[in-house]
Amino acid sequence: MDLLTLKSHAKVNIGLQVLDQRKDGFHNIHTIFQELEFHDIVTLEKTDEGCELSSNDKSFPLDSTNTCAKAYTAILEQFPNLDGIKVHVEKNIPQGAGLGGGSSNGATVLKGINELFELGLSVAELQELGQEIGADGPFFIRGGTQLGEGIGEKLSIINIKFDFVLLLVLPPVFISTAWAYNELKNGLEERVEKAKFADLFRRDIIPFELFKNDFERIVIPAHPEIGKIKDALINNGARFTSLSGSGSTVFGMFDEETAAKAAESIISSDYRTLLTCPIHS
Repeated sequence: MDLLTLKSHAKVNIGLQVLDQRKDGFHNIHTIFQELEFHDIVTLEKTDEGCELSSNDKSFPLDSTNTCAKAYTAILEQFPNLDGIKVHVEKNIPQGAGLGGGSSNGATVLKGINELFELGLSVAELQELGQEIGADGPFFIRGGTQLGEGIGEKLSIINIKFDFVLLLVLPPVFISTAWAYNELKNGLEERVEKAKFADLFRRDIIPFELFKNDFERIVIPAHPEIGKIKDALINNGARFTSLSGSGSTVFGMFDEETAAKAAESIISSDYRTLLTCPIHS
């Protein structure tokens, strides 16, 4: 096999608590990662040497900073005699939207190279390599619904059937994750008690009002339209609404597809929207 095409899925965070800042400068977090059907398409093709990147998106970086290139480099360190790879990413997931598109692309390349070259790396080994491409990299190796701790690399599978339809609202706003963490750290308390999101998920009736995203308190004042989108989703029937990651995507969770489509018909006149569903591992 010389060619392989894979889906590279997006994610949302259902609740995101930012805890203490670590000695390495990163922050510990507590979150529920949920993989979505919404995806990019990654095509991998064997070449003689190196990593050649291309994309339909002009803003997609084509150098060593790209997560796909980082994935190839990480595997090359373990398999120095590995041949080259050509990677084309058909982008649908916007950058800087809190949907994990970059980490997903890199993780998909890790899995793709492992399959294409029959390297035999285990899920755990791929997750360890995933840490080198981004904080969300390890999550995308397995996907589904997982509790994320540490900087996102400490993962626990949550076995729950998640039947909501999600309406994603994507405003034309780029939010830098580095900026968001820098702004947020000024308001962090010395000791923060974890919300134990996984336990909340296992209740018969999920108390979504307890799933807070800490980034909202700095993103909404800086970008008031984020707050307006949240209000519009709630006013049009969303069971729960939140910023994903540090944004800028806002999502609403609906019990029925008909209700989600009705809300989309109203909100889509002002913003790019799309309907999607959760993926279960």
